[in-house]
Amino acid sequence: MDPQLLRNTFAVVERRAEHAVTFFYSHLFWHNPGVRELFPQEMGLQRDRLFAALTHVVTHLEDPGLVGYLGQLGRDHRKFLATPALYSAVGASLLAAFAHAAGTAWTVEAEKAWTEAYGLVADLMQAGAEESAQAGHPAWWDADVVRHERHGEDLTLLTLRPRQPYPYLAGQYVSVSSLHVPRVWRTYSLANAPRPDGTLDLHVSRIKGGLMSTALTERLRVGETLRLSTPGGALTARTPPGKPRTYIAAGTGWAPVRALLEEAAQDEPKLEGRLFVVARAKEYLYARDDAERLRERIPGLHLTYITAAPRRPRDQATERLVQALRASVHWPAHDVYLAGPPAFLTEVAEELEELGADPDRVFRDHLPTVGRFTTRPGSRAEWLLEPPPLHWHDPEARAPREPRA
Repeated sequence: MDPQLLRNTFAVVERRAEHAVTFFYSHLFWHNPGVRELFPQEMGLQRDRLFAALTHVVTHLEDPGLVGYLGQLGRDHRKFLATPALYSAVGASLLAAFAHAAGTAWTVEAEKAWTEAYGLVADLMQAGAEESAQAGHPAWWDADVVRHERHGEDLTLLTLRPRQPYPYLAGQYVSVSSLHVPRVWRTYSLANAPRPDGTLDLHVSRIKGGLMSTALTERLRVGETLRLSTPGGALTARTPPGKPRTYIAAGTGWAPVRALLEEAAQDEPKLEGRLFVVARAKEYLYARDDAERLRERIPGLHLTYITAAPRRPRDQATERLVQALRASVHWPAHDVYLAGPPAFLTEVAEELEELGADPDRVFRDHLPTVGRFTTRPGSRAEWLLEPPPLHWHDPEARAPREPRA
């Protein structure tokens, strides 16, 4: 493959991303009518996820970790009952969509490069799926809901009991599907280390307009069944015994950090470390009771809570965290486990690097951003078709921000 040619072609397609992805699904469903039933009725987020995955592949072509990413993607796609014929159909529609969107940039050389690239991607994904099948793992696990506990309007804590053994590592995440929103899958972190009884905890934050989070919060009941995909994620314990570490959790990022600390309390209760628990306001600090119990089990864990001041913008919590991180020492010696919203992860990881933390030892899951197809500045035509949000119209956004230390 020619990575630079692939990137150059993709840069042209990216400027017509929404058109290209719409063409792709139209082509796929027209030529393969039976495939449509594998996808949710509302395709908006599905289109975003497709392009986010493509962007991740193109931007990591020379990254050794791409092989593992594609293997995991293939294992996860078993839940869609993906067959070799489906991989072939997707490849044909993807090349047709790229050819349509790229225009004159779609040369014979570009078509050859993308044909080879997709062939490699499909092979690695199918290898991951085959490895999972040979290990005896099902395409998905059915799990019964045994606890449904709401905290306020926006947070729900679930406990599930899979009907078959569910192998996973503390810190990993899982895709979840419910009959309340058929064929829709959403990702949630597992909030506990493996237990003898096999039960799993999920922390669900309701997103405004979110199909799955709303269904799990408002409509799901104890006794119902959810489907779980194969676990994924790289936020797993990797610090040698006796070495110091720092855990930073924002919002429901507490879930994977809680799982990691449960595991540490079992395996290494004498560890020395720091824990920062961040919430946008005190009323959202749902992790306090769990964090206190874990500190009792791990006496060497130094615990700090961070929230925004009353009636101040929620991003003040991040600013206060940064100040607390700057007041801490010995960052080069610490492994750091970081979990929370994507923008939070990026900002805090950059700050940790400035403080001397080794970037290769700041562990977090790099999930593709889903929402807008691109982060480049829009053209005037795009701005007129879809104006950006008017931040000054948000009363919270107008509040003055405290200067950073």
